[in-house]
Order: sequence, then C-alpha cells, then structure tokens
Amino acid sequence: MSPVLAGVLQMVALMAALALAYRPLGDYMTKVYSSDKHLRVEKWIYKGIGANPNTEMRWPAYLRGVLAFSAVSVLFLYLLQRFQGSLPGSLGFSSIDPDQAFNTAASFVSNTNWQSYYGEQAMGHVVQTGGLAVQNFLSASVGIAVAVALVRGFARSRTGELGNFWSDLVRGTIRILLPISVIAAIVLVACGAIQNFAGIHEVGQFTGGSQQWNGGAVASQEAIKELGTNGGGYFNANSAHPFENPNAFSNLFEIFLILLIPFALTRTFGRMVGSLRQGYAILATMVTIWIGFTALMMWTEFAHHGPAFDVAGGAMEGKETRFGVGASSIFAVATTLTSTGAVDSFHSSFTGLGGGITMLGMQLGEIAPGGTGSGLYGMLIMAIIAVFIAGLMVGRTPEYLGKKIGTREIKFAACYILITPALVLVFTAAAMALPTPGNSMTNSGAHGFSEILYAYTSASNNNGSAFAGLNADTQWFNSTLGLAMLLGRFLPMVFVLALAGSLAEQKPVPATAGTLRTEKPLFTGLLVGAILIITGLTYFPALALGPLAEGLAS
Repeated sequence: MSPVLAGVLQMVALMAALALAYRPLGDYMTKVYSSDKHLRVEKWIYKGIGANPNTEMRWPAYLRGVLAFSAVSVLFLYLLQRFQGSLPGSLGFSSIDPDQAFNTAASFVSNTNWQSYYGEQAMGHVVQTGGLAVQNFLSASVGIAVAVALVRGFARSRTGELGNFWSDLVRGTIRILLPISVIAAIVLVACGAIQNFAGIHEVGQFTGGSQQWNGGAVASQEAIKELGTNGGGYFNANSAHPFENPNAFSNLFEIFLILLIPFALTRTFGRMVGSLRQGYAILATMVTIWIGFTALMMWTEFAHHGPAFDVAGGAMEGKETRFGVGASSIFAVATTLTSTGAVDSFHSSFTGLGGGITMLGMQLGEIAPGGTGSGLYGMLIMAIIAVFIAGLMVGRTPEYLGKKIGTREIKFAACYILITPALVLVFTAAAMALPTPGNSMTNSGAHGFSEILYAYTSASNNNGSAFAGLNADTQWFNSTLGLAMLLGRFLPMVFVLALAGSLAEQKPVPATAGTLRTEKPLFTGLLVGAILIITGLTYFPALALGPLAEGLAS
C-alpha cells in the first residue's frame, strides 16, 4: 500500500468514527447542561466549596467565578511545583525555578500546556498526577462552561442569566470528561501505553553510558491530554514517545480524542438553540477548513524534492516511522486547528510550507473544530462577524439566531478577534527587537523567525505545541509566554461572556423574507471566506517573513 493511500484511508476511518460518535455525544452533552438534577458526588463537591448550583448568574458573576477559580488554580499549581523537592513521590527532582513554575502554572490552567522543561527530568509523580493531570480536566471543563454560557445567551431571551458556573464546571468534569477519559485510558493501556508509579530505572547499557527512564501514570494523563485538547506530554517527546503513543492505532485513536468533543459540541449547540440545522452549518464550516488544511498538509509533505524523498515516501525528517507522513500530517493539523498542542512529529522539521500550515491553523483562532469549548465560542464569534459583513453588503441590520447584532455586540466580537493577534505580533516584535531573546534561536533567517513567531502564536492562542529549535527555558520566554497564555485565555472570555449577557437580554426578532438564512450552505461559504480573509489580512506580513519565505526559497 502506498503511503498516500494509507494516509487517505486513515482520514476516512477517522471521519467515520467521529460521525458515529457525533449524535450520541452531542445529545448527551445537551442533557448534561440542561438537567436540573445533581448527582450525589456533585452535591458533595458543591457543599465542600460552598456553592449553590441552583443560583442563576448574570455574566459578571459568571466571569468572576471563571477568573477566581482560575487564579486559585494558578496559585496552587505554582506552589506545588515550588515545593516539589519536599514532597513524596518527587523521584528526587528538585523544586522548579520561579519563572518556570509560573510559566507551567499559567500554561496548564489556561489549557495551553506549553512546556519549557523535560517532563521526565523535572516533574515527579505528585506534580504530574496531582497538579498537571488535574488541571487538564479543570481547564477543559472551564472552556466548555464558557461555550455553554454563550449558547444560553443565544437560546434565552429577556434575561441576563447564563446559568451557574460552578454547576457547569463540575458537571463537565464529572459527567463528560472523567468517564470518557477512563475508557480512553484503558484503550491506551491495551495499546501499550504505560500506567504505573515506578521510579527511575535503567533500560539498557550503551557505549559511553546508559539510558534512564521513569515510569508514571501516563495512559490516564494521555487520555485527558487529548480529550481535553490540552497537549502537555508526560515525556519531552510528547506523543512521539512510544510510552505515550505506542503504535499506529493509538496514534489514530489519540487524534479521534482530540476532535471528539469540539465537533460534537456543534450538535449540542444546535439542540440548545432549537435548530439542529444551525449546528450543522457550524459543523460544515469546521469540517471544510479541517479537511482543506489536512489535504494541503499531506500535499506539501508528500511532495518529492529529490531521491531521498522518493525513497522515504515523503518528507520524513522529524517524523516517526511508526506513523509515516500521512498520519503525522493528520495529527499536526488536528493538534493546531484545536488548542491541543500535542505532537507526534516535530513541526520544525516539516517543509517550509507545512510548518506554515500548522502556524496558520492556530492563527485562525483554533476554531476548526478548536479546543473543548473555545472552538465553539470562537466559531460563533466569527459567525457574528460574518453576519455583520453580510448586513453591510445588503444594508440591513444583521441578525443571528433571532438576535440583533447591534453596536454593542459587534464591539464585543471585534475586541475578541483583536486580542490574540495583538499579543502574537507585539510579543514577537519585542523578542526580535531586543538583543537577548534572539540568542534562544537555533536557526537564523526565516526559519529562526518562524521559531519565535510560532512560540507566541502557540502561547497566545492557548495551543502549546512548539516549533522545536527554540530554547524557551529563559526568564524572558518563561515570563512573556506565561503572560501571553493568561491574557490569550481569559481576556477573550471576558468579551464572550459579556456578549452572552447582551444577547440573553434581548427579545427574539422574528425572521422575515430579508433575514439571512444562517443554516444554508451559502452562509457556510461566507463564514469560511470571512475567517480566511480576516486571518490573512492580520498575519500575512508576519507569515511572509517566516514560513512563506522559507517555503518559496526551498
């Protein structure tokens, strides 16, 4: 079987699996967030934290819950790392330095999972399992909660109430993420991923020394890492490491986990707003971009540029022979079009244009299908922008899902789409202008610029993947990337929740003959075009200096 055909067949199998899970999971999540009943374990949690899950919150109260919970999480994870050397199960590792502890705490709480350290050489069992893995669940649940709050803003009328943050947080964790992760972890263990609390041991003697590995609860962390679109690996090699991703089946299964909830949330959206066709329109937009990017990535990576590429079947540098070019391309697109950031190959070793595709996927806003929750609310923001553009073209006040998109709503949407580009471009410009940050680049020229542009794109969009080659474990990068992660995660949520509150206060507007039919293929095309044009106008100059220059020169 040719490598190209193998890649296509894996893509077909992946789409079939996602299609089978789409309806039951989407409907189940609708019931989770619409039910007025609480499980016994949930009641214990509410009692323990002193929260009343039946109290409805307006958007400022909902936002305060998100920010307060996340601030406490950052502090807890920071202190856990700072005291690691005094904790049992530390495997003899010392406490984490302040700048790196801040960077890691900001990273995992913001669902970014950027890592400027070697996991197997820095973090013991307590920090990995009690700190990082726990935040994998909680940060993902926060994202889904904010998305559900925005959907309620569209679904409700004449009220500013968006639900209860604490109830949404707990339900997302207990009823959705935890049970699926348990099943996924069992599958990964069956595939060969390790799951233990073993210490450091030698695995063999080699010329000039020996190799050492430590065990860990890898399969359970790998499951929620992918399912929650987190991405932080137990080992430095991430999903290229055989302890995390043993074979071709586990690789495809991990891609399935990455895409599962973001795609299924579009059905939850359709059910909650009372129109499945609206959910299908959003799904069609996501799928169109995802398939387009995957096909383009496969083309760039399978394109042959000489005898070595012909023999290898494509650009194999930085890719695992266990997976090949096709599976590596699918994984790279899935992880950068979502906020996952896990890698089974090194994006820095992709072709110049291939590396640019991974970067562009993040710069779209990671909305096809995006992260758990963040992908849905990001796409709905872009839908509002598209409706506004259509309204300008025909001279009509824009409407979406029966709600008028007025000055207030479009300001919130505009602020949302401006935040991450501003963070990416300002921090990249500062790093290139100052003398010290440039010393962290392994490469010069266009590829070196891409390393820094990719780093801030990944951090600001809460992706977490690295281009490789950049030494990010410095005070400058630990501090600025940590700040970019926090601002890129929580500032957009401010405008999402403010928009949700504004929409919930409106009364429904009846559809007329002049209303834009947002469930039709025409709107899907308009939405795809708006996303690509806005992103292109924003990032094209920076991409021209990096991956485009490198790709055209090769």
